[in-house]
Amino acid sequence: MAAVQKPSEAASLVFVDGSFEELAQEMATFLHIGDEVKPLIESKSTDDVLKALVAAAPSLTSVPEKNFTAVANLMIYLVFQSANPKLHLPALCDAFSKPVANSPVNGVGLSLNALTTIFNLLPPTNPVRFRVLLEILKYLKISGMWESLTPYLEFLPAWIEQWGLTGEQEREVYELTAAVAKEAGKEEASFQYILKALRSFNADSSEELSSEASQRLALQAVKAALLSNTHFLFQELRGIPSVQALSDSHPAYAQLLEIFAEQDLEDYNDFNDEHKDFIEKEGLDGDKLHRKMRLLSFASLAAATPSREIPYAAIAKALQIQEDEVEMWTIDAIRAGLVEGKLSQQKSVFLVHKITFRVFSTRQWQELSTRVDQWKATLSTVLENLLQARADVKAQQEREAQELERKLSQAANGQDGEKNKGGRDRRHNNNRDHKHRNNNNHNHNSNSNSQPNKRTENDD
Repeated sequence: MAAVQKPSEAASLVFVDGSFEELAQEMATFLHIGDEVKPLIESKSTDDVLKALVAAAPSLTSVPEKNFTAVANLMIYLVFQSANPKLHLPALCDAFSKPVANSPVNGVGLSLNALTTIFNLLPPTNPVRFRVLLEILKYLKISGMWESLTPYLEFLPAWIEQWGLTGEQEREVYELTAAVAKEAGKEEASFQYILKALRSFNADSSEELSSEASQRLALQAVKAALLSNTHFLFQELRGIPSVQALSDSHPAYAQLLEIFAEQDLEDYNDFNDEHKDFIEKEGLDGDKLHRKMRLLSFASLAAATPSREIPYAAIAKALQIQEDEVEMWTIDAIRAGLVEGKLSQQKSVFLVHKITFRVFSTRQWQELSTRVDQWKATLSTVLENLLQARADVKAQQEREAQELERKLSQAANGQDGEKNKGGRDRRHNNNRDHKHRNNNNHNHNSNSNSQPNKRTENDD
């Protein structure tokens, strides 16, 4: 799909030189209806001229590829010279809704460019854009060009509001968008646009909700959800008023939807026993539904197991399979995004790490409350152990500090004892030295006193 233009840009998309009469005659000659159109041109009947030209426009898709864009732009320009272009645009869009026959490679893109040129030439608020968009969507569906549409999906809500569409017109846009996605194999995108179409019904009008259009779309959505390889949650779908109205018009579908929303494999088997051949008659794939129901039952089992450890035997019983198939189905449930966890072959259990709840009602609140209480008890035990461990560490640190202090004290006392002993030894030595010196002095004095006596004797 060509880029959406601003109004100032759109006005300059087509450059054509010449009067309307000259250009119309040129186009008529190209379409081999020159003689038929000439009198209309001379009578100045613009809309009659355009009516004749647009009626012959389907032959434009057979022109050579190199000429198509120029000829298409000329035709578009002529139509926009009308005081009321919307009289001719539906037929012109229909003419461009076929690929250019002489361009097997680029033909689809050339026709799409012509359609988007018309769309861009219209003012953004012009409701005629709605009709052109429908033609573009139909063309994209036929051509399988979903990727060309995706950049412009974000504009759909704004366009719908600008054009002031009714609920029915809004549904038409979303239904065609869903069809384009489905043709391209985009199941989930298609489903989401069907839901948008369903929400366009007036929830307060029982007449609208029970209408044929509402019930048709509701059934389409239910079937798409049931058969989808990736859709496993049905609570959103059940909340749409049009789908809820199926309980009156199509009770079997309403019951089947309820089973897939929150019940298990045993309930599904009971449904099949109660409604013989219903699945086959409605064109549903029984094998695919049975497989999906097993995976959903796995999710319910995981959600209902407080211990987070599911024995293989419990899984085999819930899914009605052999124990040697448990690991395969567990892997499938993980791939489907319903659970996360780890298989323990040694213990023959599945350790659940994460669960996707299919619904969240009173029962699930109760299960969550039980699980929270268990977590609370576990955390309390962990906290108690941590506090005890911290107290033990603190006590050990205190003991070590006391022991260190004791050793330091002992070391200090030992040093003081050595100092005291050294002092006593020094005093004892000093006293001994002093006594020795005194004795020496005494001896010296004695010697000094005796020598004069000797001299006296000698003198004598």
